[in-house]
Amino acid sequence: METPDARQYEALSVESAAVVRRESAWQRVKRNWSVRIGGAVLVVLLLVALIAPFLGTVDPTLFDAASRDLLPGQAGEITTLEGETVKHSFLMGSDSFGRDIYSRVVYGTRVSLIVGVATALLALAFGIVLGLSAGYLRWLDGILMRVMDGIMAIPAILIAISLVAMWKGSLLTVVIAIAIPEIPRVTRLVRSLVLTIREEPYVEAALSLGTPTWKIMFSHILPNTVAPLVVQGTYICAAGILTEAILSFLGVGLPPDIPTWGNVMAEGRAQFNEYPHNIFFPGIFLAATVLAVNILGDGLRDTLDPKMAKRV
Repeated sequence: METPDARQYEALSVESAAVVRRESAWQRVKRNWSVRIGGAVLVVLLLVALIAPFLGTVDPTLFDAASRDLLPGQAGEITTLEGETVKHSFLMGSDSFGRDIYSRVVYGTRVSLIVGVATALLALAFGIVLGLSAGYLRWLDGILMRVMDGIMAIPAILIAISLVAMWKGSLLTVVIAIAIPEIPRVTRLVRSLVLTIREEPYVEAALSLGTPTWKIMFSHILPNTVAPLVVQGTYICAAGILTEAILSFLGVGLPPDIPTWGNVMAEGRAQFNEYPHNIFFPGIFLAATVLAVNILGDGLRDTLDPKMAKRV
C-alpha cells in the first residue's frame, strides 16, 4: 500500500494551518466591538441611501419661495416639477431657497458613500500596482518612489482643489481628484510589505522553479498584503468623504444642484447665527459617517494585524 510522502503531509499541514488562521481572524473580527459598532452604523447609512425615496423624502431639488428658512418640524409648501404646490412637513427645516433639508441630507448620503468607496477602490487599485512594481522591480523602485514623494510633498486638499478647478466639477472628477493624493500612501505601504515578503522562502522557491514575475507578484505576494490594505482602505474612504464635503463647502466640489452634505452646509453658513440647523443636521451625518468608518478601520487593524491580535 502506498502512503503519502513527506511533501503531501507538509502540504496538508500548511493548508490546515491557513484554515485555522482564517477562522481565528474571522472570530476576532466578529467579537471586536469596534467592528460591530462601526459596521452597524455604516449598514444603517447604506440602508438610508438605498431606500431614501421611501423615508418620507421629496425631490431634494424642489423648492418654494414661501417656505424659505423654516425651522425643524414646521409645515410649509413645496412646488413639484409639474408646477403643483403641495403641503409638506419640513422635519429638519428648509434652506434659503425653500428646499427640504431632510431630503437633501438623506439623498446626500448616497453621494458621500459613493465618493468614499470609489476613492478607496481607485487609490487601492493604482497603489497596489505601483507598490508591487516598486517593491519587486528594483530598477523601477527609485523612479516611482521619487514621483510618489513629489506628490506627497503637496497638501492633498490643494491637489484636489487644483484638479477640480481644471476639470469640470462632476462626480468622476471629484473622485479622481481626491484619490490621486491617496495613491502614494498606498504605494508606500504595498512597497514596504513587498520588500519583506519577497525574501520569504516560498517566494525564493517560486523563483527557482522559473515562475513568471507577474505570477509571483499577483499570486504569491499580493494575497499577503490584503489585511493591511483593507485597513488602509477604510481610512481612505473616511478621508474621501471628508474631503468631498470640504470641497463642496468651499464651492469647488460638486455642483450646488447635487445634494451633498458639503453643499448643504455651504448654503447655510451665511445664515448660521439665525438658522444653525442648516449646518447642524448635515454636520451630524458627516461626523457620524467618518467616525464610523474610522472606528471600523481601528477594529480591523486590531484584529487583522498579527502584532495587535494578541491584545484583542
